[in-house]
Amino acid sequence: MGEGFAEVEHTADVALRVWGEDLACLFASAARGMAWLITDPDTVPQTVIHTVELAAGDAETLLVTWLGELLYLNEREGVVLTVFDLEEVTPTSLRGKVRGGPAPAIRYHIKAVTFSDLRIQPGACGLETTVVFDV
Repeated sequence: MGEGFAEVEHTADVALRVWGEDLACLFASAARGMAWLITDPDTVPQTVIHTVELAAGDAETLLVTWLGELLYLNEREGVVLTVFDLEEVTPTSLRGKVRGGPAPAIRYHIKAVTFSDLRIQPGACGLETTVVFDV
């Protein structure tokens, strides 16, 4: 699997343990992990680019909003975003560019990102959390 995330067992859905040295790395790791759940990122052409600007009341809500925006683009345009250039990430805002393209095969169809057990906290590699996805 990729750096910054690992799939963990979950009773009904799919979950990732995600880590990063700061919020930007944590958010990029979560996005890379979600892309990995959807498809093999190495098979996705880099044909689409989007600018993303988001705001939320706290870091956990911003993380769910961020991943939800990537899922929205996946559903709306049929693309999996696999490259994340996050220019600014604070606990309440995010700005950056994302790239990806159509996926040749799908592993999981993710319906939603949940708040289940979601707490961003200090960890061995900086920050860490568990993200649960409804599939």
